[in-house]
Amino acid sequence: MDKKILLGKRLRELRKRKGINQEKLAELINVDPTTISNIENGKNYPSLINLENLLDVLDSSFLDAFDFDHKNSHANLISEITEKLKNNPEKIEDFYKIVIALTK
Repeated sequence: MDKKILLGKRLRELRKRKGINQEKLAELINVDPTTISNIENGKNYPSLINLENLLDVLDSSFLDAFDFDHKNSHANLISEITEKLKNNPEKIEDFYKIVIALTK
């Protein structure tokens, strides 16, 4: 998936987690609400200063903003999980317990 789209989705997640709507966020960082919309929809990258201001308001770091690993396709995630288990066979029982606990 395009990095601009992934960044926009991630920033939307962080904004929603903080409980702020796009208009309020735009007001807090002194930009037009369409700027926030265009960033979140993956149409535009934020400028560096806007990204810094966004992350400051959202109490997030640059690392948080670019953490898209969870946005992998299901096939990629299954492949990565399978690879991890292949390389760590001693962890299969622990993994099974976690999966069962999460799916109860």
